[in-house]
Amino acid sequence: MTMKSFFLFAGLAMFSFFAQAQVNKAPAYPLITHDPYFSVWSFTDQLNQSVTRHWTGSDQSLVGLLEVDGKTYQFLGALQYPSTSIVAHAENNQPIEVQYTETKPAEDWMTSHFNDTYWNKGKLPFGKGWDNKWNTPWNTKNIWVRRAFDLQDFDIDQLILQLRHDDDVEVYLNGYSVYSCENCHTKQLKDYPLSDLIKSKLKKGKNILAIHCMNPVGNSWLDAGFAKQSRSTQSNLAIQNSVQITATQTSYQFTCGPVKLQVNFLSPLLASNLDLLSRPVSYINFGIQSTDNKTHKTKITFGLSSDIAKNEKEQIVQVSTGKKGNVRYLKTGLSQQKVLNKVGDDVRIDWGYAYLATNQVKHQLKTLSQSQLMSLADGKKPSSESGSTDYLVASWDITANKSNQNSSIMLAYDDLYSIQYFQKNLQAWWKKNFASMDDLLVKAAKEYPSILVQCKNFDKQLYQEALQAGGKEYAELCVAAYRQSLAAHKLVRGEKNEVLFPQKENFSNGSIWTVDVTYPSAPLSLMYNTKLLRGMVEPLIYYSESGQWKKPFPAHDIGTYPLANGQTYPEDMPVEEAGNMILLTAAICKEENSTQIAKAHWPTLTRWVDFLVKDGLDPANQLCTDDFAGHLDRNANLSIKAIVGIGSYAQMARNMGLKSTADSMQKIAQKYALKWMEMADEGDHYALTFNKNNTWSQKYNLVWDKLLGLNLFPRYVYEKEMAYYLKKQNTYGLPLDSRKTYTKSDWIMWTATLSDKPVEFKALVHPVYQFMLESPSRVPLSDWHETTNGKQVGFQARSVVGGYFIKMLEQRWAKRKLR
Repeated sequence: MTMKSFFLFAGLAMFSFFAQAQVNKAPAYPLITHDPYFSVWSFTDQLNQSVTRHWTGSDQSLVGLLEVDGKTYQFLGALQYPSTSIVAHAENNQPIEVQYTETKPAEDWMTSHFNDTYWNKGKLPFGKGWDNKWNTPWNTKNIWVRRAFDLQDFDIDQLILQLRHDDDVEVYLNGYSVYSCENCHTKQLKDYPLSDLIKSKLKKGKNILAIHCMNPVGNSWLDAGFAKQSRSTQSNLAIQNSVQITATQTSYQFTCGPVKLQVNFLSPLLASNLDLLSRPVSYINFGIQSTDNKTHKTKITFGLSSDIAKNEKEQIVQVSTGKKGNVRYLKTGLSQQKVLNKVGDDVRIDWGYAYLATNQVKHQLKTLSQSQLMSLADGKKPSSESGSTDYLVASWDITANKSNQNSSIMLAYDDLYSIQYFQKNLQAWWKKNFASMDDLLVKAAKEYPSILVQCKNFDKQLYQEALQAGGKEYAELCVAAYRQSLAAHKLVRGEKNEVLFPQKENFSNGSIWTVDVTYPSAPLSLMYNTKLLRGMVEPLIYYSESGQWKKPFPAHDIGTYPLANGQTYPEDMPVEEAGNMILLTAAICKEENSTQIAKAHWPTLTRWVDFLVKDGLDPANQLCTDDFAGHLDRNANLSIKAIVGIGSYAQMARNMGLKSTADSMQKIAQKYALKWMEMADEGDHYALTFNKNNTWSQKYNLVWDKLLGLNLFPRYVYEKEMAYYLKKQNTYGLPLDSRKTYTKSDWIMWTATLSDKPVEFKALVHPVYQFMLESPSRVPLSDWHETTNGKQVGFQARSVVGGYFIKMLEQRWAKRKLR
C-alpha cells in the first residue's frame, strides 16, 4: 500500500467510524487504554477543557494544537501555569500547627465562629504508617482539624486545594464545603482546582480551613494547604462538534476556523487476539479537511508529557531518540530505574519507558518545555531554551483542501517487567514475539491499516450483539465498559508460556488477582476469550495447590499490584471466594464445552465445595463482597452463592462421569435451595438475611443457576424478586439492599438478567444508563454509585464493569443450546 493510498484508507475509515459510532456521552473518555499503568483519559466532555489524566486522577498531559493560516487552535488537553503556594502544606515546609480533636464535635465545628479553644494542638501532617514522616500520630478512625490562616494576597486567578488524605475526607473553607471524597485516599499531595464560587468564600485576614478525615482501617494521613495558579491566556480553543466512543476507539470532530479536524484514538484491545491485546501501542490519527473549498496551510503539534513515566512530578526523567526501519521515536523514563518498585492503589508506573513514535517522514520529533508549549498555544514563538524533558513533541505541516488529509502517530510503553509472580519477575505477553519495543513499533506501524479494519468490524459486531441481547441503552453501556474492563488487567507470559491475566483492584486497595473482582469481571472474557479467564482463575488455584495457601477456601488475592507473592489483604472472604472460584470454573467448562480445567484441579475444587457444604447454607458473620455497610451474618445472597456453587460442582462431576459424586452433591444443593426459600421468605420477596426484619437485597448470585441450567431454584423465586425490585428503584438504579441507597451497577446487570421479559430487563438497565449520562462524578466509569443523585460513592476504572456482558453471555449460551 502506498503512502497516498494509506492516507485515503485512513480517511475513509475515520468517516465510516463516525457512521458506526455508538456512545457520545460518558463520565470520562478513554484515550489510551492498555493496562493499569498505561491508561490516559479525558475527564471532561470537551477534550480541550481539562488536562488529560491517568485513571487515578493524576495529570498525564496530552496536548494537541492545530495552526491554521497562522492562527493556533488548541483541540486536546489544557496547559496550566505552575501553582504558587498561598497557604503552605506541611510536606515540603516546616510543620504547621493546627487545632484538632478525635471526638465528634458540634455540628458547626467547621464554621469561622466555632470556639476550638479546648481542642488539642498538633502539627500537620497527621498520620500512621506510610513513610512515618508525619508530625502528629493519628491512630483513631476519625479526626477533625481546624487551621486558621491569614490571607492578604487576593491576586488569585485559579484557587487550588492541595490535599493528601487517607481515607475519606470532607474539606471546608470558612464553613463552606469545597471538597469531599468517600471510599478513597491519595498517597501523595494532589492539586484540586476550585470554582470561582468557592474562591469567593475567602476573606481578607483570618480564614478557617476545616477538615474531617476518616480512616476505618490501615494507614492514615492528612495534610492540606492552598495554592494559586494563573489560567492560560490561550483563547483560541477548537470548537468540539462531536465525540463518539466505540469498543476500541474514541473519536472527536472539531472546527478550527475554516478547517475541520478529526482526531481518533485507537487502543486495539481485541480480546480474541492475545498478541494484539498485549501490545502496549495506541494510535492517534488526525484528519484535516477544508470547509470553504479553499486551500489552507496548517500545522499539527502533539505533545506527550513525561509525567506518563513518573509517579511523582518531582522525579527526573531523561529523553532519548531512536530509529528502527522506517520508524523514528522519542522515549522517556526515569534517570534511575527501579523496576517493580512501587505497590499500592494510587500509584503510577515509574519504571520502563514511554514512546512517541512515527513512520512518516514529514513528522518532526523534538522535546519542549511546558512554557514553550504554552507559547505555541498562545500563538507566540517559543523561546529557544533547550534540554527540556517536559514534553515529547511531534509536529508536521499539512495542506488542508477539500479532500481529507490524514496522518498518524503511535504512543507506546515498555514496562520492562510487568509483575512479580511468586518471586519471579515476568514480562508482558508481547515480548514473546518481539526482542524489543523498536521491533514492535515497526510491526505496529506496518499493520495499522489492517488493525483499524479489525477494530472497526469488532466494534460493530459487539454493538449489534449487545443491541440484540438487551437493547440500545444496554449496548451503549457495554461499549463504555469494554476498554475499561480489559485495561484494568495486564496480559503477562508465565514461565511455562502460560497466559496470566491479573487485574489490579483499582481505586480500592490495589490488590492483584482479587477473587471477588475476577468474579464480576468474568462475563466479558467468557464472551470473547476463556484463556483470559483461565489467566485470572488458575493462578489462585495454583496458590492453594502449591501449599503456600493452606486454608480450606481460596485466598482473597495474591498480593498488591504488581507484586503477586501471596495474599496481603488482612481479612478472608471464606464463602464468597469458595463459591466464586467453583462457579467460575464451571462457567469455563460450559463455555469451552470441556471439563479439562475441572479435571486438572479436582482435588482443590473438592476441598472448596466441602467447605461450602459445611459452612455455606447459613453463613456465619464474615466479610463478603457486598459488605460496604458492615459485616453480616446469615446473608441470604451469600448463601445462594454457596448453593449454586455446590450445584455447579455437581454439574462438573456429572460431565466428568463421576455419577455418585454428582448425585450426592446435587441432592445437597437441592435440599439447601428448598431450605433457603423457607428461611429467606418474607412474603412478597426474600430477605437480606435469614434474620429477616423486613429487609431485602439483590439476589444477583441466582444468575448462575439460570445460566448454567442448574434449576435449583423455581422460576417463581426469580419472578417474585423481580416484581419486588421494580418497586424499589430510584432515579439512578436499584439499591444494593435495604441498608443504603447506593448500588453496584455490575450487580444490577446480573439481577436484570434473571428476568426473561425484555421490558423488565430494560427497566432495570435504564437508570444505570441515566447514571452514565448524568453522573456529576467525572471519573472513569464507577461501579459503586448513589442511586438518588448519581454521585460516585467509590471505585472507578475497575475491571468489574466486564460484568455488564452477562446478558450477552446468556444470549450466547441460549443460542448454542437451541442448535
